[in-house]
Amino acid sequence: MKLSSYLDPKLIFTDVVAETKMEAIDKLINEIALHDKKVADMKGTIKKAVMGREEEISTAMGGGFAIPHARVEGFEDFVIAMGVLRTPVRSQVAALKAEDDVKLFIVIISEVLKNKRMLKMMAGFMKIATKNPRIIEKIKESNSPTEIYNLLKDAEVEIDGRITAEDVLSPDLIPVHPTDTLEEVAKRLIIEERTGLPVLDINEKFLGEITEKELIEFGMPKYLSVMQDVSFLTVGEPFEEYLKNEKTATIEDLYRTEGVLTVDRKASIMEICFSMVNKGKTRIYVVENGKYYGMIQRSDIIKKVLHI
Repeated sequence: MKLSSYLDPKLIFTDVVAETKMEAIDKLINEIALHDKKVADMKGTIKKAVMGREEEISTAMGGGFAIPHARVEGFEDFVIAMGVLRTPVRSQVAALKAEDDVKLFIVIISEVLKNKRMLKMMAGFMKIATKNPRIIEKIKESNSPTEIYNLLKDAEVEIDGRITAEDVLSPDLIPVHPTDTLEEVAKRLIIEERTGLPVLDINEKFLGEITEKELIEFGMPKYLSVMQDVSFLTVGEPFEEYLKNEKTATIEDLYRTEGVLTVDRKASIMEICFSMVNKGKTRIYVVENGKYYGMIQRSDIIKKVLHI
């Protein structure tokens, strides 16, 4: 089924006036309740669930839109609504650790066991934003629910029942390149709170990954690699080599190519989870024909599947 088939044009609202993200969500749920009796009957519970989820982690996706959502106990339905604000509101983008001006809100409310459908819907909107960002821009500027519905319909995003790699990957992670310095990579790992980053060449072809381990190894004396125990060492400045070269040395000879797990976009969620649990992988890269599409971390499975 197409993504647009899940959306009722009556639940597309424009020119919504709000000064904060939470006020926007509150007003949109009020509007939905005017058109949907099931939402009206559980409006208080739904507000608590959606806003509680929002307080845990921001659903702003970058690109000026957010997808506040919640699975609600006792709500036996699946509802999608859209709201375009008159003026955008500031919101934290959790994935980017930055702020964004959000003008489009896509509210999804479902029963507890509809997590798969909810994830597919969210992935569908992300797919539009990634592949056809002009559609999102047109929606944000539109004052016509009919026009917005038709824009989504023309996007022709199909929703199937199988959760795959492209549904859970993080496409907004900025890769590093072999010419990046140790300092630049270290700052990224610290600021973004990551343990590894994908490495791409100048043609954006996937090469491998650089992790905390390689940076630490660079700073250690080479002779230590053949020793079984270093507790007896009492001399030597730790990481002297690293500190002298961090601003000029690049990762070209440091990034790893072996032991880096990749999957294609259609890899199943079970294949991904199996690799993470049984093979001890914390990161999996989504790559097809050398082209990098995104990275999947264990936290993505927790946030997007188990605790959506």
